[in-house]
Amino acid sequence: MQCTCPVDGFQQMISGKYKLRLIWDLQHGPRRYGELQRSLNTLGGGTSKPITARVLSRELKALAASGLVERHDHRTVPPRVEYALSPLGRSLLPVIATMQNWGLEHLVGRPIAV
Repeated sequence: MQCTCPVDGFQQMISGKYKLRLIWDLQHGPRRYGELQRSLNTLGGGTSKPITARVLSRELKALAASGLVERHDHRTVPPRVEYALSPLGRSLLPVIATMQNWGLEHLVGRPIAV
């Protein structure tokens, strides 16, 4: 499907509860599945429900399919798979950093209506 509206295309690529957080977690280099799962589960001070293996797998597959994340299977026993940002995924980091700065200025310490 060809993108005709850049805002809609962007929203479709990053829609999902965990995609932006996964991209942000991968900014410092490749991470294994378990590391990503632990990182997501420690956010929110333990107040949110833990991410399920099914949801994490689905989000990672979608990010890889969109070209934002690369999956590296090291073909070892036991299996070792790492996820890393692609150049396209790295190009989103300044956008997410801007969102983080906005959140620090306008959201930290305030209740969020969902």
